[in-house]
Order: sequence, then structure tokens, then C-alpha cells
Amino acid sequence: MAMTINGKTALYGIIGNPVSHSLSPLMHNAAFAELGENSVYLPFPVVELAAGIEAMKALGVKGASVTIPYKEAVIPLLDEIEEVARQIGAVNTLVIEDVGGKKRICGSNTDWLGATRALAEKASLAGTQVVLLGAGGSARAVGFGLRQLGARVVLCSRTEARGRALAADLGCPWHSLEDMATLTGAVLINATSVGMQPDSQVSPVPPEILGRFQVVMDIVYAPLETLLLRQAKAAGCQVINGLEMLLYQGVAQFELWTGKTAPVALMREKLYLATGNIVNRQEMKGSEKR
Repeated sequence: MAMTINGKTALYGIIGNPVSHSLSPLMHNAAFAELGENSVYLPFPVVELAAGIEAMKALGVKGASVTIPYKEAVIPLLDEIEEVARQIGAVNTLVIEDVGGKKRICGSNTDWLGATRALAEKASLAGTQVVLLGAGGSARAVGFGLRQLGARVVLCSRTEARGRALAADLGCPWHSLEDMATLTGAVLINATSVGMQPDSQVSPVPPEILGRFQVVMDIVYAPLETLLLRQAKAAGCQVINGLEMLLYQGVAQFELWTGKTAPVALMREKLYLATGNIVNRQEMKGSEKR
């Protein structure tokens, strides 16, 4: 369905610096058009965050995604923050509403939903032991998401101080990456940037331990199939690439903004095509069950 821009078109966008590389406009605009929503989603490169927030209020923007470097800095500028986002300490989604003639902005975090929805297609998380690699913002969001669904998290990171601090917040044990050889679980998640282009021929874990896990997920999506995922597949594991997390965090955003069920298959297809990958529709059959 073709999109027509007019005086009643609702405006959404992504704020960050930079944002020109973002795949979110492609994904969300395709979804708006598919469902006949008179809405458009644009990239907003924001240099000064507070001014950008006020500009969105003044221009009647209905909602926005938040990306680097503003996921934490935006919090003091909000009127309300959803509880899980507060625990994570980062916001990636804004809903802007008119309440009594005043604009109010509520912040949420759908990064954790992106990870857990992608994982839910391959594994049941309640009571499942998950080894999580990393101690940065992505690991924090994924860790809190896993905890929300009752998974037993074991955190591994290179930096001890940061890793122990996150493990304390998650209420889980911490291990150094050197301890990986002693750990096991049903699921392994790489929430670090190890394996990302241009250093795509490295993996955060030794390949000989991968056979201990049933499912291996990598949040990196450039390349789509990292060395970790190639080695995990060779070890007989089910694998989940980083585009699936990107997809499902966007799905959750779309549903927050519109109250409608997102066209997941279409959004997935747009993301895969944009990254030069073809969706295997047979493999993806049934993937809209979330």
C-alpha cells in the first residue's frame, strides 16, 4: 500500500547522533503502510538533546526511538519512565501524548523485549540457565529481560568491576571470560561487540564448549552470521542472529505506538533485504508466534 503524506500524517522518528545508518525507518514505514496507518517515521539527527525533546513536543511528534548516545541521557528529560526501563537505566522508546493540553513523554525500553521475543522462538526461558556475555548497555537490557521471564542468569565479562556491578544489580553470579570453559547452560548470549565487522573473524568463546548449549544468540548483525554463530551451528546448536533482536524491539515499539499487532514477517523481510540477506521463508514459517 502506497503512503500518502498529508496534513493529518502522524510523525514518528529516531533520535540519536548519528542516525543516517539506522534501519528503523525502513522497518517502521513499511509497517505503517501495510496497516494503512497515516504515519511516517523519520531519522532525526539530534545534536542537543534537551532542545530536540522540546522540538518534538512543539512539532507534535507522537513517538520516537532513542539510540546512541542518548539512551541514558534522555531519562531526566522525561515525565514518566516505565519500571523495567528504570531498572535497566536506559530508554529506547518514547511515547508522546497530549494530556490536558500539555505534552507528556513516557519512556520505555524494548531492547529487552527484542532479545526475549527472539529467544522465545527457540527456547523456554523460565527456569532456564542462560550464560550472558558482556557488561555494557546491551547486556544490561538483555539481563533484566531474562530476569523478568524467570531465567537463571550467569554473567561473564572481560572487565571485572563493571561485570560484578551488573551481576549485583541482576542478582546473579559473575565469572570472568577465562571461566567460560567451566560454564554450561541451555542458552548462550553474546551481548558484546566481539565478532562485529571489521573484526568478524574472532569469537568471544572457544568453539569446543559450544556443544554444551542448545541455543546460541549473538546480538551482532554485521555480519549477520558471525564466527560464533557459524561455530555454534557446526556444534549442533540452534542459532539466533542480531537482526532478530533488532526486529522484535521494533515490533514492540510499533505496537506501543499504534496499539495494533505489527506485521512481523514484512518488517523482518525489509531488514534482511536491507542488509543484503534473503529471508528463507520456510525457516521463518511460524515465526510470528511470539
